[in-house]
Amino acid sequence: MLEEELTTAKYAAREAGGAILRIAEQHYKTAVSGADRTVVTKADIEADRILQGHLRSGFPDYGWLSEETCDDATRLGKDRVWIVDPMDGTREFVMKIPEFVVSIALAEQGEPILAVIYNPTTGALYEAKRGSGTKCNGQALYCSRGLEGKPRIEVSRSDIQKNLFAGYEQYVELRPVGSIAYKLARLSSGKTDATVSITPKNEWDIAAGVLLVTEAGGKATDLDGRSHRFNEPNTLCNGLIAASRAAYDSVSHIVMNMSGKASY
Repeated sequence: MLEEELTTAKYAAREAGGAILRIAEQHYKTAVSGADRTVVTKADIEADRILQGHLRSGFPDYGWLSEETCDDATRLGKDRVWIVDPMDGTREFVMKIPEFVVSIALAEQGEPILAVIYNPTTGALYEAKRGSGTKCNGQALYCSRGLEGKPRIEVSRSDIQKNLFAGYEQYVELRPVGSIAYKLARLSSGKTDATVSITPKNEWDIAAGVLLVTEAGGKATDLDGRSHRFNEPNTLCNGLIAASRAAYDSVSHIVMNMSGKASY
């Protein structure tokens, strides 16, 4: 079940990732200074074109939601919808930090049922199907870190720079990592205790990563502790709290306490 979709998604992710790296190499050779948004957009758009060529063309009855494609409301009437971010982690792409990924999810009636996240720089390909666990390059993953001391939470570099996590240091160990999709993939492999976004995220940012985490045994919710629903008219989600089962209660309580939502 879903084998054809998974095989196609993995192939598409690798091809899109290869295109991103080729564009990146040319960008780094020619850029004089600063972030060249034109070149970055070229990488985004080319990756999106490749993904559409495989996923949208290969499964024409499925809906489509992508950061780089004009939204089409007909997706709302589809049982299954591809939700993709052709390149999550633009900031890291420009800074030559290997923390940008291709993110692909397939949602069915609001829930993710298939996920592929590919880091073209490292070659790590994460995959999950609902009820079948999570793997990286064929090896089973488990989000099973035991909680020892302060929870280790990976968060956005830009959020740290904006002081959005001011005061958290007394309760948690904050670590800056790029793409939210990549942070979720790392969490699914047990490399951290949690990842948190206290600002809204679009569906394409988190849909694939949420499935990776839950299929690896972790837990992912919005800031109010509710499960995310995907393929919604408004694609913005109410933040993210994702963690190992051992860390989720502690991390969610800290986030709610810092935001004034905790109850005693």
